[in-house]
Amino acid sequence: MGPTIAPIAGRLIGIFGICLSLAAAGCVSVLPGGKEPARLFTLSPKSTFAKELPTTDRHLNVDMPSAGTALNTPKIALRRGAFALDYYARATWVDRAPAMVQTLLVESFDNTRKIVSVTRQPSAPRADYSLVTELREFQAEYDGDGPPAVRVRINARLVKLPRRTVVAAKSAEHVERAKGTDLDSIINAFDEALGRVMRRIVEWTLTALPERKA
Repeated sequence: MGPTIAPIAGRLIGIFGICLSLAAAGCVSVLPGGKEPARLFTLSPKSTFAKELPTTDRHLNVDMPSAGTALNTPKIALRRGAFALDYYARATWVDRAPAMVQTLLVESFDNTRKIVSVTRQPSAPRADYSLVTELREFQAEYDGDGPPAVRVRINARLVKLPRRTVVAAKSAEHVERAKGTDLDSIINAFDEALGRVMRRIVEWTLTALPERKA
C-alpha cells in the first residue's frame, strides 16, 4: 500500500497541471474515470471603435449585469421554439454569463483609450457614473435544420452618482447566424453578436458622458 501512494499522487498532480493548461487554452479535462471532457469557452472584448469617439475624464463603474435565472449561469443556453430553453451538453462559459459580460465590457472600455478610469467595483469611491445593464438575450436559437442564430440583447442605463439619477438609456441587440452547426461555429457567432452589442453600448456611453474638461 505504502509504495503506491507517491506515484499516484504524482500522477494526480500532473493531471491537475494539465487541466489548468487546458483551461487557459479554452477547454478543460477531467480526472480519469470521469465522463467525456467538458469544454470551457470565453469570448473576446471589443477593440475597434468609431474614430470620432469623444474623450472623457469621468470615472465610470460597470455594474454586474442583471439576468434572469436561465441566463445567470455558466451554461451555454439554446432555444428550440418559443418556450423551450435548454443548454449545450459538456460545454460552459468560463464564468456565469453576466460576470463574463461585465469583464468583457470593462476591457472594451479600456480598449477605446477614451476614458480616464473604468472599474467594476460596486462602491468605487471615485466613480462619477455607473453603467447599469441587463442581459436580456444570450442564447443560440434553432429555427430550422441548419445552423442556429445567436441572439444577444443588452439593456443599459447610465446613472449619475451618488444620487443614482438615470441620465440616459439604451437597448442594443444583434442576431448572428452561425456558419455551421458545430460548437466552434456557434461560439464564433456568440463572439460576433456580443462584440456588435458591446461596441454599441460602449460608443453610446462615451457619447453620453461629459467630454474631457478643457
